[in-house]
Amino acid sequence: MFVIAIFALFIAMILVLIRLYAGPTLYDRVLAVNSFGTHTVLFIGVLGFLTERPEFLDIALLYALINFVGTIAILKYFRYRGIGDIHQMPTDQEIGE
Repeated sequence: MFVIAIFALFIAMILVLIRLYAGPTLYDRVLAVNSFGTHTVLFIGVLGFLTERPEFLDIALLYALINFVGTIAILKYFRYRGIGDIHQMPTDQEIGE
């Protein structure tokens, strides 16, 4: 059963990589990278169950946290054109209001 799950996750990861390449917008690509990270977390977890190594779940949890923080950082960078500079606030025209 776990082998089928790993195969299905591998196919889903390939489809996400196709979406990453196809785009067409930046947000589609960021969503594809985030989805690929989520599939990787699931892949590591299922692989841990398959090999009966529970420490893989710790690795998967750590990877999920890194994936989340990385996605937020990328979105913040593309929104504000900087990560740590608090003096560059977007104007109302940039926000769309």
